[in-house]
Formats: sequence, structure tokens, C-alpha cells
Amino acid sequence: MKRILLALWVSCVVTIPGIAVEKPRVIVTSDGEIDDQCSMIRFLLYTNECDVEGIISSSSQYHAHGHHWAGDDWIAPDLDAYTQVYPNLVKHDPAYPTPEYLRERVVLGNVKSEGDMSEPTAGSNLIVKVLLDETDDRPVWLQAWGGMNTIARALKTIKEEHPQRMAEVAKKCRFFFIWEQDNTYQEYIRPVWGKYEIPTIISDQFEAIAYRWKQAQPEELHKYFDGAWMKENILENHGPLCSIYAAHDNGDFRSEGDSPAFLHTIVTGLRNMESPDWGGWGGRYVRVRENTWLDPVPVDGYEYPQGRWYGNTGWGRNSLRSKSTSTPEQRREYFKPMWRWTAALQNDFAARADWCVKPYEQANHPPVVKLTHGQDRKVRPGETVPLNAAGTNDPDGNALTYRWWQYEEADSAKSKITIAGEDAAQASFVVPEESGTQVHIILEVTDNGSPALVRYQRIVCDIE
Repeated sequence: MKRILLALWVSCVVTIPGIAVEKPRVIVTSDGEIDDQCSMIRFLLYTNECDVEGIISSSSQYHAHGHHWAGDDWIAPDLDAYTQVYPNLVKHDPAYPTPEYLRERVVLGNVKSEGDMSEPTAGSNLIVKVLLDETDDRPVWLQAWGGMNTIARALKTIKEEHPQRMAEVAKKCRFFFIWEQDNTYQEYIRPVWGKYEIPTIISDQFEAIAYRWKQAQPEELHKYFDGAWMKENILENHGPLCSIYAAHDNGDFRSEGDSPAFLHTIVTGLRNMESPDWGGWGGRYVRVRENTWLDPVPVDGYEYPQGRWYGNTGWGRNSLRSKSTSTPEQRREYFKPMWRWTAALQNDFAARADWCVKPYEQANHPPVVKLTHGQDRKVRPGETVPLNAAGTNDPDGNALTYRWWQYEEADSAKSKITIAGEDAAQASFVVPEESGTQVHIILEVTDNGSPALVRYQRIVCDIE
């Protein structure tokens, strides 16, 4: 059954040296909140990692016309700044889209009010166009940084005008929602399109890098968010795009609550797009109902709400409220799928900030992780499984350190694996006596550049 579910998530591939991986197609919808504005800066620095199909302003329960609205053209200053740093970004990766390409895909969606989907808009029509395009059958990651209403309006148009193509369109869709910031998923998408089982992630873990990060991040990781780090690595001397990043006045990280939606689609080697419960930079999620994946709640017997997963119902948000009965240990476990990557995420952001201003030779670039064997292994109980990363290299010639580890939360096996040579390019482990289960081994490779950058390979072992 699990392999059938994975087939819903995986599609065609592009090539990273030595490995075939998916390059995602992405449509962002955003309500322009100040943390969306922070996420947009980081997103623009990662547009080389995906095919951007649209950047669309949409409303939410928090923002709409006449209600704390950032303006119909709130993204324009970001694109102006991107235009200025683009000539330097392409020195580091020619895959960065041109400013003109991005501008053509920035449009206004349904913004009149919370949950507005009363009529088609430029934004909803763009989504319709992408989903109906028969020249590209790759999946499209539809991200809701605010409400889902513009996405819902697009789907409503397709149902009304192209009902015979609904199944075809649904097969292309992948949803990643930052909470349900309006009711259109529950009131329209789920009842009307639910029969097609569109893969859907709804995140509450995003709180780990949102306004309440000091409560959600372990104290030892706060250094990656404080004003000193932000000023040195992002805000100062890194060009016009990073200079408009809306940190606090003292430089402290403010919030990027929407970033997990696109962090999930960055190809790092973790293969998290193959299944939400595998875990990656955008968090780890469990299947709760139908084809809907929510945050794993570390409470025995916890019952997820039947309706919306958002500020009033999400376990993580409620755990940070003053009257919460959650324990520090529960909160640490709940947000771990996000904060376990904090150092890697922030250092990677810092490297991209360097790419805005530094020549290639003076900046750092991530290592290229290669395996001499497949990423999927059929293994037998008691077998010694060799692991080999010979050929792994660094484009800057930096020294590399290796760490092999078991991603226990992603496993179905119950045993804890001992990895011999866990800090070397070649390692091995003995398969536990658990036929019919699965073990996930992560190879984490870090260079010694400044800032230190990390990439991965995941080896999925099915125990026969």
C-alpha cells in the first residue's frame, strides 16, 4: 500500500550529477503578510531549484482587501531587488530564472475578502492554464502561504468548464498548505475534489520558524536566528535583495512561517517529496485521513480534528499558548522535524546571500553526494549491508565530513541500527530481524566552507 501512495507523489525527473531526481513545478499563493514577505526573499534565492509557474497574491483570514492588506503590488520591490542581484546569481547557477520570466508570472488572485472565490481572477486563471496544459504532465506543487481560495477558485473553474478533465488535473496536483487560513479546503476542495485523493500536506510545524521561533526552537539553535547572525550573514553587505528582508529592528529573525511550503520542494537528496512521512527541510507529516497529511502529534491517543487544521486547532500552535498543558519534551518532539535542519537551512540561506554579491570563487556551494549503489535496497534479516559514497565531491574543493544515521521516525522497523563507519565515506550495518519492515539510512555530507553546507542521500531498505 505504501508504494501505491508513493506513486501519487513521484513524477518525472531531472538530473543532478550521478542521480535522477525530481525538479518540481511550483505555484505560490500568498497573502502578503510580513512573514510571507520574509519567505519571499528566501524563495527568490531558491528559484533556481524549481520551475516557477506562478506567484499569486491571495487572501486569508488575516489579510484581504480592506483588512491588513499589503497592497496588490507588494512583491514588486522584491522583484526590483532580484533584478539587481540576478547578474551575480547566475554566476553561481545559470538556472536562475530571469526577472522578466518571474514578472510574467506574478499576478493578483482572489483578494476581496477571506475565502473569496466568487469569480475568476488573473491568479486563478493562471492556475487553470498551468493545470490544463497538456504539454507538461509533471506534478504542480500548489502552495498556500495564505488562504486556499484562489486555488479553490481555479479548481471550480475547471469543474465548471472542463468537468471531463477533473481526474487528469487532480493527478497533477500536489497541495502544501500553511494551516488552513480560510475554509475553502473544507467547504469546496475536499468535498468536491476529495474523490480524486489529491496529495495534501497541511503544516502546523511551520511555527518552528514563525513568530514564536524562540519557543519552538531549542535554545542551542537560537544563535542562527539572533540579530548578530542575521546581520552578518543576511542583512548587511549582501546586496539589495537581502537588505529589504524584514527582520526585527535589532536584526533578530522575525518569521518565515510560509517557507516550509517551498523548502519541501528543494531537492537536497532527502527524497522527502516521495512521501510526506519521509521527512525533509519542510518537515515530516503523517497520513491522518483520505490523502491528507498532518503533523505527527507526540501524545498517545491524540484525536485530530475532523475539520480545519489551523491556529485554533493545530496542536503545535496550541502547545505554545500560555495555558497549554503540553510538556517541554512534547513540544521539542513535535517541532523536531523542522528544527533538526536549522543549521543546514540557515547556513544554506547565508550561502545564497553570498551569491548575491560574491564571485563564484569566493562563495561556497553545496557538495555533490553520490552513491556507488542504488538508493532503494532489498535486504535480508542478518545481512551486512555495505554503504558507499565514493565519488562524492565538492565543487569548491572543500574538505568533506560524512555522517550516516538512521532516520528512525521514518522507519517502520522498530530496531535501532548500529552503523559501522558512521563517519566515513564507506560504512555498513546489520539488518535487524524484522521482515516486512523498512529502514531509512541518511548520508549527510558537510563541507568545511564558509558557511558550511550540507547535502544528503537517503537509502531506503526494504527488509524481505
